[in-house]
Amino acid sequence: MEKETPQSAPPPTFLRGEEDSSSPARARFERLIRRVQAEVCAALEAVEEGSGGVGVGGGVFREDAWTRPGGGGGISRVLQGGRVFEKAAVNVSVVYGVMPPEAYRAARPDAAAGTEKAGPVPFFAAGVSSVIHPNNPFAPTMHFNYRYFETEASQDTPGAPRQWWFGGGTDLTPSYIIEEDIKHFHGVQKQACDKFDPTFYPKFKKWCDDYFHIKHRGECRGVGGIFFDDLSDRDQETLLDFVTECAESVIPAYIPIIERRKDTQFTEKHRAWQQLRRGRYVEFNLVYDRGTTFGLKTGGRIESILVSLPLTARWEYDHKPEEGTEEWKLLDTCINPKEWI
Repeated sequence: MEKETPQSAPPPTFLRGEEDSSSPARARFERLIRRVQAEVCAALEAVEEGSGGVGVGGGVFREDAWTRPGGGGGISRVLQGGRVFEKAAVNVSVVYGVMPPEAYRAARPDAAAGTEKAGPVPFFAAGVSSVIHPNNPFAPTMHFNYRYFETEASQDTPGAPRQWWFGGGTDLTPSYIIEEDIKHFHGVQKQACDKFDPTFYPKFKKWCDDYFHIKHRGECRGVGGIFFDDLSDRDQETLLDFVTECAESVIPAYIPIIERRKDTQFTEKHRAWQQLRRGRYVEFNLVYDRGTTFGLKTGGRIESILVSLPLTARWEYDHKPEEGTEEWKLLDTCINPKEWI
């Protein structure tokens, strides 16, 4: 497995030179994810500053830049121990080289049948990924990820066509159902989708509910949002614009919710329930998440791959909330996903 190499400052681009720089999709997508990373980190730091939070992490992001020996690199930014955010991570990566067939199947399961005996696959992958875990149990966790893939023919099947696709989404994971917040969050996602196609939101909302489903529990991880993968059914420019719109919708979808809930009074009971729901979050990310699988199979940076996990979580044997309670309402919603708008 390749090991990452730390560096003191990130280069202006992780592309490998003129060959990549001349690719409109690759260059534009790297500029997009770097800008989104900077804007989201600035928005979260502003919330911390407005709350007078210093915390263990000082309410600011620590930045680590790294390079991947096989090609490319990334920038990891993490805030820990803030007054508002227990842990927030916003990462970008731009990596390329060759990946084994099993990594390709993790990245694109619909191609599995054609790669059973294929050799290593040349690839390019870039993305921005973030998970934000607030301290307050009434402030929801939020995740977003937007990525772009290109692959060439595997090394033992020359002449096969080059493939490309976009993937990603934005979803909300509360510990308590506050309909005002969830409707706002879904409304912003729908607005972004409707600018391109009115069928996008219902399609990608259902895809999100289906994808973030913890099969061994029979429940969703949270209250969803939008999610799509292997998206290449329209021209590349249109889909790049769509992904840009989605990524730019993260701040207006989430920051107003945080501002409303960050100072809500809570008890140890509320905190214990939050810890149990975080346990569900961990289960999904380690067992089912395609990004985690892909990162591990391509020798990715472990700290960046697992940065989505919360600082603390809890697993209590055979815990069942009492029917009719606010905790039961959340669990019922996760078992029976709802339409919010």
